[in-house]
Amino acid sequence: MHESANGHPVVLQVLPALGGGGVERGTVEMAAAITQAGGTALVASAGGRMAPLVERAGGRNILLPLDRRAPHAIWRNAGRLAEVIGREGVDIVHARSRAPAWSAWLATRRTGAHFVTTYHGAYNEDLPFKRRYNAVMAQGEIVIAISDFIAGLIATRHGTDPARIRVIPRGVDTAIFNPDAVTPERVIRLARAWRLPDGQPTVVLPGRLTRWKGQTVLIEALARMDRQDAVAVFVGSDQGRHRYAAELSALAHRLGVAERVRIVGDCEDMPAAMMLSDVVVNASTDPEAFGRVVIEAQAMARPVIASDHGGAAETVEPDVTGWRVPPGDAGVLAQALDHALALTDAQRETLGAQARAAVLSRYTVQAMQAATLAVYAELLG
Repeated sequence: MHESANGHPVVLQVLPALGGGGVERGTVEMAAAITQAGGTALVASAGGRMAPLVERAGGRNILLPLDRRAPHAIWRNAGRLAEVIGREGVDIVHARSRAPAWSAWLATRRTGAHFVTTYHGAYNEDLPFKRRYNAVMAQGEIVIAISDFIAGLIATRHGTDPARIRVIPRGVDTAIFNPDAVTPERVIRLARAWRLPDGQPTVVLPGRLTRWKGQTVLIEALARMDRQDAVAVFVGSDQGRHRYAAELSALAHRLGVAERVRIVGDCEDMPAAMMLSDVVVNASTDPEAFGRVVIEAQAMARPVIASDHGGAAETVEPDVTGWRVPPGDAGVLAQALDHALALTDAQRETLGAQARAAVLSRYTVQAMQAATLAVYAELLG
């Protein structure tokens, strides 16, 4: 990363809060990379449980109410960010979410700091003016897209010059998501907590409990499989959507598979959860902007079945690193599950090795960090 005029590049990342999602994880990972490259890493947000990780990575938190989306709040936050930019000598502001991005864009126009964005989602446009609200994420001097799918969406939806777009896929920490690093004790602990019967195949669908993640599709597929011993485990928070969780339980009862469904909430040990699975499923009915779960499972050398659209489709090579199925098609998903569970040990080992190799070649945290630092260097010239 090039040095700015003051000799030490100062990068300010802005996002609403530091909860536990992929955007927040990427922010922490870049704080570490900026620090290791000799720069100063600042993170402005409303705080959250991942805030200590920023400090541990060598960055510094700046608490601002960037989780507020009302127009007057965005305007006030622009002033606050402009003050931070001036006080801290910020060279680059990196926006990762829409409301903070509007504030950051206004602040950089006032101060002359560079403005870069990461377009993290296939944001919906179901309300009037939504495209205009989303458009700020395409206003960066350089716009980072987390998949080829998102790069195409940016160019088509916003008319962004492809020369301003850089595709930088999300990365997985392959030291943590490593089959050799997970002890049997960790796997056994989870199996007991989730009440998984010995010897029965386990299908894991990681992702928050929300309809578009396709939990209902997997339950329907479970009922249609030739094998009637597989157990499906849904790993992820309902985020207060208790009605949807109850709906999933009711569907499982109606289809006669309730004894083979586990809704377990969040899991603090996802590598062990992946190791516990015979197959990992991404069943999203709407296109994923990227689909980090897929590469985490592949890094753990697990067979993966993913919906054939969006960013997830880019990370699965059929019959080489996994399989792709039409979104929302429970019948085809059932067939794919039967096929995956019928693999011999040797076939599973070959597919798992190929999947991990694919992640190591393109989808590591280190690759994401290096590519993003290169964007910063390009901006600083």
